[in-house]
This record gives sequence, structure tokens and C-alpha cells, in this order.
Amino acid sequence: MSSSLSCLTPAITPDDLRRLSPGVLAHLGDAVYELFVRTSCLLPPRRLQAYHAQVVRQVRAESQAQSLKVLLPQLTPSELEILRWGRNASPRGPKRLDPGTYQEATALETLLGYLYLSDAPRLDELLMALREQMQFDEASPSSSADL
Repeated sequence: MSSSLSCLTPAITPDDLRRLSPGVLAHLGDAVYELFVRTSCLLPPRRLQAYHAQVVRQVRAESQAQSLKVLLPQLTPSELEILRWGRNASPRGPKRLDPGTYQEATALETLLGYLYLSDAPRLDELLMALREQMQFDEASPSSSADL
């Protein structure tokens, strides 16, 4: 059985991809990033509340902006251009956030959405680099009844 979920990735041409707005790509990238974090936090097993809190800490804009800083040295010139495109198109964001942090998080989401649609192996490479850098709580294993 294949682990690929190709049914979740639409067949999209390079022309179609260029017509998508950075906001649409960021929206998709947000979902990709959250799924990545959720699956990265699965082990060790923990109570649902602790699992949820761990995921929320990692998907906040501040954490995403930090993740972008980790990836910057590894990005290609074309990926840096996608970041710039996403950063410049981002709206104001929540009042609790400094606009630069929100723009960096949106830029990361835009890149992840773009790579999800255009270059899955590169997306995987960047996410694996992030997984090595992420700080996950080492909660003590719970019984399955706690989950």
C-alpha cells in the first residue's frame, strides 16, 4: 500500500500555479504545516489536551516565523522569491502580533503551499529539516484510556 495521498494533491499546471494568489497558497500552506505538526507530535502518546496544547504552541505565528529563520539558509533563490511574494501580500494580521512576525509566518505558509502543489520532495526535505529543530514536549506516555 502506498503512503502517498495523491488524491489530496490536485493536478495543477505551472500556469495554474502562477495564477494562484499568495493568500490562497498561504491558506493551503497553513493546513500543510498544521498537519505536519500534528503528525510530528503524535509520539509519545499523551492526553488529548496535552497533544492539542503542543500543536497550538507550534502552529502559532511566532513559532512559524522562528521556523522560517531555521529554513532561510537552505532556501533557493526561487524559494526566497516566493517568500518575498507571500510576505508582501500578507494582510495586517491579529493585533496581538507584531506585523513583521505575521508577515514572516504568512511567507512560510505561502512557500509550503507552493511546494505542496509543485515539488513534494522539496517540501518533505524542508519539513524534515524543521522536525529536527522543533522543540516538542516529552510528555510521559499515557495509557490509551487517557487518549
